[in-house]
Amino acid sequence: MEGSRRLPDRNGLPAVENVSVVLVEPRNPLNIGAAGRAMANFGFLDMRLVDAYRVAADEARSGPHAEEVLKRSRDFATLSEAIADATLVVGTTSASKRDVHISIQRLEEAAQMIQQHNGRVAILFGSEKFGLSNEHMGYCHSLVRIPTVEDATSMNLGQAVSVTLYELIRRSPQTDLAPAGMLDEFVARLYEALQLAGYVHHDNVIEKLRRLTRRMNLREHDAVMWLGMVRQLLWKLKSEN
Repeated sequence: MEGSRRLPDRNGLPAVENVSVVLVEPRNPLNIGAAGRAMANFGFLDMRLVDAYRVAADEARSGPHAEEVLKRSRDFATLSEAIADATLVVGTTSASKRDVHISIQRLEEAAQMIQQHNGRVAILFGSEKFGLSNEHMGYCHSLVRIPTVEDATSMNLGQAVSVTLYELIRRSPQTDLAPAGMLDEFVARLYEALQLAGYVHHDNVIEKLRRLTRRMNLREHDAVMWLGMVRQLLWKLKSEN
């Protein structure tokens, strides 16, 4: 995962050290255990429990299949304490019947953002009964939803954790992404070439190009090639005018 600090490989998957799975007010030991097992399956090590039902948390820690994750898990009285060291906080929600004023991304879009983040990422999962409250969401930089059919928008806690973590590890890691300055130069040169070619009548071209280059996640060596090509095109267009 891009930007992640990794521990040695475990069963073919590198352990992900900089992503914390935060369960907010969990009440069912089976769900806590299922979340821990999903974390163990996909190499995520840091589980944090916020105001968890004490009996459920203790019972889950004694369950099978996720002993290491569950024993390492930590308890926090408040959400603010649990995420104090995180530089990116992402909340999961079905977004149904909520007064949400934060942008909501589909899981596959949020996964790219999380993969490219260099600091600690906290992914929040709400209680089985109510999900994340509006107050909890207020701590988030971004919200994410797992695409589901309209008649069944909410998921079991263990399932939500499993699907989210799988989406994070299934993508091929991208290394050596192009720096922002190189992307901005590419956009500027391409925009200049488009102006010479008569493409200026379109609205917000440069903003659209900037968003497009960010979505492409260009590696640096690819960006160098594209920049070289657009410079050559620009030279040709200028020489003909």
